[in-house]
Amino acid sequence: MKPVRIFIYSAGGILLTAALLRFIIAVGSAQVLSLPEPVLGIPLRYAVLLVGAFELVVALICLFGRQVGLQIGWLAWMVTNYAVYRIGLLTMGIHQQGTCIGSLTDPLHFSRGIMGIIAGFLPLYLLLGSYAAVIRLWLEGRKAKVSKFVKMSCPACGIHLRFDGRNLGQKMPCPNCQKTITLRKPDLLKMACFFCQEHIEFPPHAIGEKMPCPHCNMDITLKEPA
Repeated sequence: MKPVRIFIYSAGGILLTAALLRFIIAVGSAQVLSLPEPVLGIPLRYAVLLVGAFELVVALICLFGRQVGLQIGWLAWMVTNYAVYRIGLLTMGIHQQGTCIGSLTDPLHFSRGIMGIIAGFLPLYLLLGSYAAVIRLWLEGRKAKVSKFVKMSCPACGIHLRFDGRNLGQKMPCPNCQKTITLRKPDLLKMACFFCQEHIEFPPHAIGEKMPCPHCNMDITLKEPA
């Protein structure tokens, strides 16, 4: 999850900078600020302040929040709204407006050179990064859910069983031989890696499976200790 947290902090810094720039622009004396915003229909000054406030809230959540799912959720929600806003401008035939709310980097007014390319890339970075993080969290959630299951071998017939870890200690008939068994965590077997000679622990039902050694990362076949 370290890459996700790095992305969250970087997104928080970008949003905080964008929010502060919007506030500076909104309190300025530019005549364009009195014109109506083309999508929202309110004076541009208030639209800039409104968007800056949302960016500030999300930035603080990213920088000081503790729940990764909540932080990514807010980020994905905000960048999705930016994307929808941009699409709305295009459907209205408005391609390049000085609205300062269509992009995270509009207040910077970068147009040429390396800095302009970097500034134009930031909204795409936030969009792709937030959705990639959502997918990563979803996969981690599925993995954690699967990891709650425990595997064991029936002591009577040796068939491999898989059950929810919450059922540890309960008794049930073996689906193969019908003998009553108690659901428990398997006793781990130990063997030495063929390459680095470090000890590896694994459940009995994994005998014969291939896996990378947790010490040297070489592929080995799990065998029953002699």
